[in-house]
Amino acid sequence: MNKLYIVIPAYNESENIAEVIKSWHKIVAGVNAKSRLVVIDDGSKDNTYEIMTGLKARYPQLIPLTKGNQGHGGTVLYGYRYAVKAGADYIFQTDSDGQTIPEEFWQLWDQREKAGLLAGYRHRREDGWQRLIVTKVLQLVVFGCFHVWITDANVPFRLMKADELKQVMKQIPPNYHLANVMMSVLYKKQKRYVQFFPITFRPRQGGENSINMKKIMVIGRKSISEFLRLKKKC
Repeated sequence: MNKLYIVIPAYNESENIAEVIKSWHKIVAGVNAKSRLVVIDDGSKDNTYEIMTGLKARYPQLIPLTKGNQGHGGTVLYGYRYAVKAGADYIFQTDSDGQTIPEEFWQLWDQREKAGLLAGYRHRREDGWQRLIVTKVLQLVVFGCFHVWITDANVPFRLMKADELKQVMKQIPPNYHLANVMMSVLYKKQKRYVQFFPITFRPRQGGENSINMKKIMVIGRKSISEFLRLKKKC
């Protein structure tokens, strides 16, 4: 029986988290009773974690976790390591803002024996032009630094075999803020199996969108610097 662990990082998502848990719990329940939905509160300043724990009785395959704030990259790595240690066979990651559609997961799951890295690419985007710019610029930066062309390097919709992911994670520094990007790069550079599937990407379903052009510039400069430091290891 294949055990699936879905990993979802959450930070200040009190407006979204209940619906996200409800919709993604249906997916793990639909796989089998041994699968789990792991939602990690990244030191939220609101009551995200309290909402999560309050839903545990209603959703028995939910595992709510909390920890100090590390950012998105550190939190997904935390979730991946938790899932590997818990004995997951497959690990899927998405985000807690409600932008991905759970039913689109099944196209990846049907191809799970090929993984590798099976990921979505944001074919239908409804999240604004600024996010689209980030994705396109990141694609070019990754190509310039690592000489690999990746369809959607940072997409929060990815399915991986746990034993292979464990090996890839060894090459990523702890708390690395673009962990999923480096993971995509490593899978490509090491000629592991990678396949992308078209997915819909909705607007944020609640709360505030924190992205703006100033933050894009700051993140971009930081990313290039970190990419160059890791380039020699790839």
